[in-house]
Amino acid sequence: MNGKLLVALPKGRLFDQSVNLMSKAGIRIADQDGSRLLFFEDQDQQFEFVMLKPVDIPVYVESGAIDAGIVGSDILRELDSDVNEPLDLQIGRCKLAVAGPADKEVSYQQNLKVATKYPRTAARFFRERNAHVHIVKLDGSVEIAPLLGLSDVIVDLVETGRTLRENGMRVIEDISQISAKLIVNRTAMKIKSQQVNGLISQFDRVVYENS
Repeated sequence: MNGKLLVALPKGRLFDQSVNLMSKAGIRIADQDGSRLLFFEDQDQQFEFVMLKPVDIPVYVESGAIDAGIVGSDILRELDSDVNEPLDLQIGRCKLAVAGPADKEVSYQQNLKVATKYPRTAARFFRERNAHVHIVKLDGSVEIAPLLGLSDVIVDLVETGRTLRENGMRVIEDISQISAKLIVNRTAMKIKSQQVNGLISQFDRVVYENS
């Protein structure tokens, strides 16, 4: 790759929010809808970008294959990634929570089956509460698991809670607040410090300008 800072952007729900934040920070990229380009630059050719699945971004950044990226704190905590996290971007806000059927009482003292995309995070959470659980790892729609008897509860992201309510579910307990972070490879933080600090400053001005 060339000498530009290589930044990973998350596919899915965070992509538009990330692009909008970059635009406010003066980093403009062309619409990538339908594009098959693996790499693309901003209009001022300061940075090079690549779109990846969110779960893969910390892996690429930690390895040094990519200098920096934008990814949710849910994924960072699940993977326990060894990267620098210089800035909370204050986008993609939601919470990670335990949820279950609204018409059933749930006790952590009973053996629980827990369906989740976050097996490590869920295991840590219930271990801290001395609860005995069996984790069922899912990659798709988690909300349906208790309704079909696959699990007693779920651990998943909750934004408005509307999906849960419409399916007869409720939040039992919040685990953590989630938001998107700027992450940087530890080596890139040193050898590309000028570029990295420039990116941090651009984001910082718009993220915290009204703080």
